[in-house]
Amino acid sequence: MHSIEPLEWYSALIGLFIAIMLILKKINPVYSLFVGAILGAVIGGGSLEQTIGLLTSGTQSVMGTVIRVLAAGVLAGVMMESGAAETIAQAIVRKMGESKAILALALATMIITAVGVFIPVAVLIVAPIALSVGNKMGISKLALLQALSGGGKAGNIISPNPNTIAVANGFHLSLSEVMIAGFIPAVFGLIITVVVASLLKNKGIMVSDEEAVTYGSGEKNDTAYPTLDKAIVAPVVAVILLMINPLGSIFHINVLTEFRLDAMYVLPIAGIAGLIAMGQQHKVIAYTASGLEKMTATVLILIGAGAIAGLIAASNLSVQVVQLINSMGISGTFLAPISGILMAAATASTSTGTILATGTFGNAIAAIGIMPVASAVMVHTGATVIDSLPQGNYFHVTAQSMNMTIRQRMGLLPYEAIVGGTMTLVATVLYGFIL
Repeated sequence: MHSIEPLEWYSALIGLFIAIMLILKKINPVYSLFVGAILGAVIGGGSLEQTIGLLTSGTQSVMGTVIRVLAAGVLAGVMMESGAAETIAQAIVRKMGESKAILALALATMIITAVGVFIPVAVLIVAPIALSVGNKMGISKLALLQALSGGGKAGNIISPNPNTIAVANGFHLSLSEVMIAGFIPAVFGLIITVVVASLLKNKGIMVSDEEAVTYGSGEKNDTAYPTLDKAIVAPVVAVILLMINPLGSIFHINVLTEFRLDAMYVLPIAGIAGLIAMGQQHKVIAYTASGLEKMTATVLILIGAGAIAGLIAASNLSVQVVQLINSMGISGTFLAPISGILMAAATASTSTGTILATGTFGNAIAAIGIMPVASAVMVHTGATVIDSLPQGNYFHVTAQSMNMTIRQRMGLLPYEAIVGGTMTLVATVLYGFIL
């Protein structure tokens, strides 16, 4: 990009507004983002050459995130396709027993999401178990889905999923730094999930006997799934490798500190190790192809978000935002969580919201002087507050998983927001004001 003068700040806001409006109109998000970036640049006075330049530089800026997200597809594919995720979920619920059903379901979804399974897929995996348990224990669908969704949100901010990779790369951090920093907010998210779901267990529609048979887990033959000790190999290897460098820094061990392992090769290594442990190495092509397929939509959105980020970088929006915050006399710290909340609400997606918030407001947040890890966690948790609105697929996938109507699913939105809001509040107080 070779611009002499930056574009006016309003060009970035117009481009972002156009992109969001098109997404809400169900236009493909990638094309929506590109159209928004192009129109914003032209309206802001950019030449055609400058517009192409900012689009190119913007998309190039996200390539580091793209290759890490594609690498994460290996681990995700292995966990989903091998049955390892189901094994872990079943083991947690069995171990904790039906008396602690809500905690067990929330914890199971949290752990499955935390080891690299997408949150909608994690809910789909645990939903049949939840329906069977809910039918036996008299727990409402509202409470069951609150447990699954809240647990998934908590796991999502400490996972090697695309949203975590994007926010880590956006603020120039290692994946492990963001995962570790999200742990305390995630624990609070799990606690509030269980509390709210317990209060909802007699509210709303109950699971009928027919639904328990049709949609529940029933008496499945576990021989198709790997044993628990084999199922956990992949996530354990990933965690150990990702934690080597942070542990070296904590305990001042130079050898470990210098041992820098990037998620780009840690996650595929962990996935392959899991395959070998489960004796399914002959399925490596099928599982990795499945993982790559599941990552494709996110990668395309990343490229589209890069185009918008290029427009933002070419404008003076960051300078204007910092000046506005200073003139209002409010703490600039709040920009990080608010940007996450707004972008995720607009796109109805934690991943897309995180990607857009980081690319759009990252420079403005940095200019305020907030530490990168604090910024990352606040943006990330903010993106979990109102990210499950009806314009996104998560809303509909989770409704179908529990055989709920649109109206019934809408009733859960305020309770999901309590979980995301709690994690955001904890992250903002902890990293924005205490640490």
